[in-house]
Amino acid sequence: MPYVIMFTDDPGVLEKKKAIRPVHIDYVTKNAHRIIASGGLFPDDDDFPNGGLILLDTELRQEAVDYIEKDPFFLNGIFSKYTLNRWRKFIFDHKRIPA
Repeated sequence: MPYVIMFTDDPGVLEKKKAIRPVHIDYVTKNAHRIIASGGLFPDDDDFPNGGLILLDTELRQEAVDYIEKDPFFLNGIFSKYTLNRWRKFIFDHKRIPA
């Protein structure tokens, strides 16, 4: 069962995040084969992300922990906390998934 990982940026990291973002994008791209979906979370009043959500294709919790804790954003203090939960499709592509 895949894992969903969510994080929100720590306060005061915007300029640092902009500088590190290309390295983060490279890390995510190199791991695309492991990712079901990934994207930024955005505040209502801005078009620059202040967090993220990843659906990681792994059955092992430790692999999800390792993935997020090797992310350049985590390593460089853009976020210091994240949530990690197992995930199962219920509605996908506008359709209910049979159990």
